[in-house]
Amino acid sequence: MLSGAAHGVWVESSRECEEIRNAEAMTMAIASSGSCALSFRNTFALTKPADLGFVTSQLSGLRICCPKFPNPPLTASPSFPAPLPIVAKRVCPFTGKKSNRANKVSFSNHKTKKLQFVNLQYKRIWWEAGKRFVKLRLSTKALKTIEKNGLDAVAKKAGVDLRKK
Repeated sequence: MLSGAAHGVWVESSRECEEIRNAEAMTMAIASSGSCALSFRNTFALTKPADLGFVTSQLSGLRICCPKFPNPPLTASPSFPAPLPIVAKRVCPFTGKKSNRANKVSFSNHKTKKLQFVNLQYKRIWWEAGKRFVKLRLSTKALKTIEKNGLDAVAKKAGVDLRKK
């Protein structure tokens, strides 16, 4: 049995037809009564008018007032992984070297942008003044400079505090 054609909705089962009739009756009752906000407020024990929201009925285009319920707090769940840790920049703290913007040129002379990254290495270097090893992430050029001039001199010139590392 097809019904509900007068409202532009085609329904095949009698259960769906009854749900539509109930919804239509409810919207008509709410539209005819001038105190819909008051009745909803009393029904849900709401005290302020700001606690009410409005929903537009899809059946006849009427606005229906309904209570606003608080949204549940967002928590990390298995479907939403926790944010990733902050990754260190690809910049050498001693020499200031950073990635270079360059063109990748194909055989047909088609140019596309690419980044040429600094050759950064994690190294444990003996710090003579602190009498301990310091783990640093520095470029290979900085390693050669440290071997030549010493860790204290290069760190002082670059303004790097080795006590924090």
